[in-house]
Amino acid sequence: MSVPRLQFDGISKVFPAVRALNDVSFSVGAGEIHGLLGENGAGKSTLLRVLSGVYRPTVGSVLIDGQPVTLNNPVAARAAGVAMIHQELQQVPRLSVAQNMFLGHPITRGVFVASREQERRAAGALAALDSSIDPAAPLGSLKVAQRQIVEIARALLDSARIVAMDEPTSSLTPSEFERLAEVIAGLARDGVAVVYVSHKLDEVFGICQRATIMRDGVVVDSIDLAKVSEKAVVSMMVGRELAQEQHRSHASGDVRLKVRGLASAKKVRGVSFDLHRGEVLGIAGLVGSGRTELLRLLAGADRASAGTVEIGGKPIRLSTPRDAIAAGIGLVPEERKREGIVPLRSITSNMALASMGVFAPRGVIDHRGLKRVAAEKMKRVNLRPFLLDRPIRLFSGGNQQKAIIGRWLAAGTRILLFDEPTRGIDVGAKAEIYHLIEELAAEGHSVVVVSSELPEVIRLADRVLVMRDGAVAAELERASLSEQAIAAHAIPQSETQAGRARYA
Repeated sequence: MSVPRLQFDGISKVFPAVRALNDVSFSVGAGEIHGLLGENGAGKSTLLRVLSGVYRPTVGSVLIDGQPVTLNNPVAARAAGVAMIHQELQQVPRLSVAQNMFLGHPITRGVFVASREQERRAAGALAALDSSIDPAAPLGSLKVAQRQIVEIARALLDSARIVAMDEPTSSLTPSEFERLAEVIAGLARDGVAVVYVSHKLDEVFGICQRATIMRDGVVVDSIDLAKVSEKAVVSMMVGRELAQEQHRSHASGDVRLKVRGLASAKKVRGVSFDLHRGEVLGIAGLVGSGRTELLRLLAGADRASAGTVEIGGKPIRLSTPRDAIAAGIGLVPEERKREGIVPLRSITSNMALASMGVFAPRGVIDHRGLKRVAAEKMKRVNLRPFLLDRPIRLFSGGNQQKAIIGRWLAAGTRILLFDEPTRGIDVGAKAEIYHLIEELAAEGHSVVVVSSELPEVIRLADRVLVMRDGAVAAELERASLSEQAIAAHAIPQSETQAGRARYA
């Protein structure tokens, strides 16, 4: 039997009062793409930090090609042939592609950086992955998928034998994922061991041969994905079977929001629709179709160049987010960490961002009232752990999302705009977010959901607007919803059938 390329042998990691990993053992072969699955808090990120030299294990060892290695820091891990590709890319957008690829270990001639030599070597590494990427181009000018490929090319420069990827496709379109999947398969053919972390189980089943499932810092099982169902994997991840709830509509005949001819600088073109009390309105379309831009107009984050908006039959002006908040509109943004939270502030502080005037009407904060409302709203959204003074950055993505929803509940919002509500969220938290959205609709809130995941749109929506090139291409009622129907309107007629199938 061949020696595994990577082996975790009895890895435990203990922090003060917390055992993050407990006797973790499994192996990954050379040329294998191995999924690492589990809910947020299962221990996946801690294990990857051990592999990449950020943490030292309390007990246990890491073996590469059968030999124990000491990974005291990220430099030692890179020297051992380990490359880590983070969900939040560790890059400097203003520097060139080549400069990013040699960041931290530049090629020098005396005291000067050998820029042309860096570009030459970078081009060589990129040629095997995507020859269209210019090593001299500013990194910030590339698409997210291309920036992921630059990180992989950087790993090739270091002759990486092991590549660990943490949620690499959280911001990619389906076609960009296909390209990345081809690159990952190429690494495997060259004998690289790939550890692939993703909450998107369809991706894991599509590209991985085996997977290790973790829960509460412990390995539940290592499995052959060809022999198990997705439902079985989910049960192992969460420790229970998730209920498959049927869609129920709570929409009434009362029009809460009326939008007519809304437009902005080529991004949104003459969009009109009604949103009813208790309705969940889905918005689908390709990335760049105007979905996010439409929500930003409704949230006052961008200004419209034309069109009108009415709430309860009264015209309103949405020039700023303050206007939208005053009108009872709240946005749960796509870029949660960049636009949705203040990472170093507590759950309580983040909750109060949209309603601080209520808690400090004369400039002095009513801390007792603030804490009371924070406790009430965070119980409502089932925040875990229930630590209201803890910085929000220390919570999982799903619980950060819950805190943002709690913010809008505290502000008395009646119209909630969700942009990619479950991006980067594990399957258990995703089910909770779905349940929250449905509860909000049942309570009479009006909800708009933008999502790139068509099953998510179909799961939640009473009705779907399909956008293309900034305009509404179709309006689909619940009875006619399907992935094929949405894709048929989202993709221009000039696209091939293969392209339509790829989107769906």
